[in-house]
Amino acid sequence: MNFGPDLPQKREVVTEIPGPNSKALADRRKAAVSSALGAAVPIYADRAGGGVIVDVDGNSFIDLGAGIAVVNVGNSAPKVVEQLAEQAHKLTHTCFMVAGYEPYIEVCEHLNRLTPGDYDKHSALFNSGAEAVENAIKIARAHTGRNAVVAVEHAYHGRTNLTMALTAKNMPYKHSFGPFASEVYRVPTSYPLRDELDGPQAAERAIARIEAEVGATNLAAVIIEPIQGEGGFIVPAAGFLPAMAQWCTDNGVVFIADEIQTGFCRTGEWFACDHEGVVPDLITTAKGIAGGMPLAAVTGRAEIMDSVHVGGLGGTYGGNPVACAAALGAIATMEEQDLAGRAQQLGTLMMDRLNALAEKFDVIAQVRGRGAMVAIEFAEPGTLKPLPDLPKALAARCTQEGVVILTAGTFGNVIRLLPPLVISDELLIEGLDVLADALAAELSA
Repeated sequence: MNFGPDLPQKREVVTEIPGPNSKALADRRKAAVSSALGAAVPIYADRAGGGVIVDVDGNSFIDLGAGIAVVNVGNSAPKVVEQLAEQAHKLTHTCFMVAGYEPYIEVCEHLNRLTPGDYDKHSALFNSGAEAVENAIKIARAHTGRNAVVAVEHAYHGRTNLTMALTAKNMPYKHSFGPFASEVYRVPTSYPLRDELDGPQAAERAIARIEAEVGATNLAAVIIEPIQGEGGFIVPAAGFLPAMAQWCTDNGVVFIADEIQTGFCRTGEWFACDHEGVVPDLITTAKGIAGGMPLAAVTGRAEIMDSVHVGGLGGTYGGNPVACAAALGAIATMEEQDLAGRAQQLGTLMMDRLNALAEKFDVIAQVRGRGAMVAIEFAEPGTLKPLPDLPKALAARCTQEGVVILTAGTFGNVIRLLPPLVISDELLIEGLDVLADALAAELSA
């Protein structure tokens, strides 16, 4: 694997955590930055590449978060840096709606080629995942002439007003921010650990709710994450997604796959829909698309994408040429290094080691995921009562030992692992060993 910065691929803690320079930056942050922004770890990054983050004190951390599935190709990946630097020297901005430029078109061509489905596709580029979701809903409403939108339990789709309405979890995403956008409805999803339904049964339950409480003729779109991210890496039972997509097709409803966290090789396929051959009408992407640069997209059936009036989509910075150049570098890296295949290898390694851990510790209710998107859900032994304090404690212990991990879940009881797809086996194994030792220490404390 080719890494970005020439960083030793090792875990090394040389100061207390946080170190003096991170503490100084924390003081400056407190004086200058809104306290409403959270912080998963108490360190400040200086450099990163491969599978490590080096903080401002020289501590080197194993990165098992990848910026929340953003730097799938690794931080400062060579092709990303090369192409964005070359583009920045030529053109940093015109606004695509003022004077267009080739990188925007080229990114759209790649998205049309790579996303599920062999139908004629068009794309539009935006800045963030939430912005992509908002625009997907706009497009679906314009195409159908209907207003209602259905999201599912445990969903996360963003922090803007409409996407907060689509998002299920109250704290910290929705609390005190209402009222939210109207004509958004929520139905059950497939959560195999907790509902014990097979995929078709879970779909039948959701569809019955839609038909009874919303009505198919009122419904513009159903939006679903093929694997739920913030909700806890919930992998639906086999058959759930195909059944939901087919019902949408049968009823003239736009099926939107939110692949913002699952996309771009993360799950062992280019997109999580590919695992079951699900072909969405629209797909939203962001995060892993551009190696760390802000870029997002909506891609879908040309007749749906083109149903909006001219000027109805856009934004000042959407599809910025430098971000587009970074995306071209990231996509080239994913294809040349077969990072989808690499994600499968990493997933096998993680699942094997974590399933062995689950046999040892009965607080692990389930290990689940696909590819390099793996989670551990914790519950009181013999029950499904969540243990939300344990993941927080484990994340804190791991940070002290030089490993960055993230928490998730509607109930806050999930550890999620999202290593960069260019991490070495050795570094990943070491990170998992630290996590195992942290769990043993926490349970014996």
